[in-house]
Amino acid sequence: MSDARVVCSQLSFSWPDDTPVFRDLSFTVESGRTGLVAPNGSGKSTLLRLIAGELRPAAGSLTVSGTLGHLPQSLPLTAGLTVAEVLGVAAVIRALDAVESGDVSEEHFTTIGDDWDIEERTRAQLDRLGLTGLALDRSLGTLSGGQVVSLGLAAQLLGRPDVLLLDEPTNNLDRDARHRLYDVLDDFTGCLLVVSHDRALLDRMQRIAELDRGELRLYGGDFTAYEEAVRAEREVAEKNVRTAEQELKREKRELQQARERAERRASNAARNLKSAGLPRIFAGNMKRGAQESAGRAGQLHAARVSAARSRLDEAGRAVRDEQRISLDLPDTDVPAGRTVFQGEHLQVRHGGRTLFAGDGVDLTIRGPERIALTGPNGAGKSTLLRLINGTLEAETGRIRRADGRVAHLSQRLDLLDLDRTVAENFAAYAPHRTEAERMNLLARFLFRGARVHLPTAVLSGGERLRATLACVLCAEPAPQLLLLDEPTNNLDLVSTGQLESALASYRGAFVVVSHDERFLREIGASRRLLLDRGALLETTAPEV
Repeated sequence: MSDARVVCSQLSFSWPDDTPVFRDLSFTVESGRTGLVAPNGSGKSTLLRLIAGELRPAAGSLTVSGTLGHLPQSLPLTAGLTVAEVLGVAAVIRALDAVESGDVSEEHFTTIGDDWDIEERTRAQLDRLGLTGLALDRSLGTLSGGQVVSLGLAAQLLGRPDVLLLDEPTNNLDRDARHRLYDVLDDFTGCLLVVSHDRALLDRMQRIAELDRGELRLYGGDFTAYEEAVRAEREVAEKNVRTAEQELKREKRELQQARERAERRASNAARNLKSAGLPRIFAGNMKRGAQESAGRAGQLHAARVSAARSRLDEAGRAVRDEQRISLDLPDTDVPAGRTVFQGEHLQVRHGGRTLFAGDGVDLTIRGPERIALTGPNGAGKSTLLRLINGTLEAETGRIRRADGRVAHLSQRLDLLDLDRTVAENFAAYAPHRTEAERMNLLARFLFRGARVHLPTAVLSGGERLRATLACVLCAEPAPQLLLLDEPTNNLDLVSTGQLESALASYRGAFVVVSHDERFLREIGASRRLLLDRGALLETTAPEV
């Protein structure tokens, strides 16, 4: 296991339309836990698929030492498969059953091989991932998204891989399932390469691999250590920029002074030659010599200016572009004592069964409360948000909402018209603002220049979230209550930071459904609600 590694040498890859993804990429990932981070669209999933052999590079080589397991972000599974088929153990279990029934055909022993304990190993792996009691003949279509992800990981681990590639493994997992996955990965002794935006998972890594501008750099330590290293690099880079700017100003000033000195010398020399009455040929030679000397001095200073400008450009490229949203949103202010929502004995029925326990759930939201709503997958968190928003009517119970707009950001980010540009969508939400005001506000959400005129359909996930936030937070009237359903799903780390900074400016009440504990801490969630087994309970933040 200690020899397990991935070696990439001068790898190049482009899409069929010749869009380049990697060019001459080289790196080595050794045994241990490595987290791979990069902005969305940088090629992280593509790189895993190249390592797994699902894509072929245009040039270069990829070498995997040991057996390989790969869990992609979207599992290519059909609903009709059974659990045993997904785990890849169905044929072995059938052969074991046949042998136990007295059929000693050679083909059964060939199928079984060394896997006589496959059922015990399968059960143990399912138990570790929270799938205790899951019937092996159960169909995939009856499982939740989180169960499917855990099942996919169990299938890879049963293959006893030396090298394991995971792409966003905690997406769709609730808090308990995430922590079970963390514990399983802590025990993995081979070469683990994980693409993730889950900072809690990344903090359990032994090194961080950063994919940036076509290069992969390795940082020792967990994600917190990586952030500190990046922060130190940024401070040095910004200092180098300031130094280079001062150097360029100095060189420009010296170039101008040299030109002025040369002009004064040339003017004085012309007057002196004329008053000395020297022959014309001799005077011309002296004048040319003075001009050539001035030209050489000018070229020297111009070269220094050019070199200083190059150093400034190089220093500028080293500065990371991680812009944050900075806003002031007084229109969203809600007084501390105001009740913005009150629901009593709320009940919903699905398929003839009640979703909430007893007489239903009670919920009151007052003032600028920042509420984190957590709970297992399938507990009804998204349904509760729809009740608060009014897009779903309660079967029983009473609801009172204060005057003021409620804004709901679903996981699908489907509030905007995809055929309209960012500017057109924003104008529809804030029609009474002047165009200059709208452009200024969009710039503060990091939409500048031509990007405000892009169709919403072509935006990345992070850009679409920023555009939606701009429309929601700056709308008329401003929202007094904001509902967010898993807002960090599929966001890169920079976009998550931008969301955190935008929410820091919001002065109304909000309810956020999320399993990302660090995100909930960063946005200052001051009240915790747990929805579990139909009951809505006040709780406290879990210990880190």
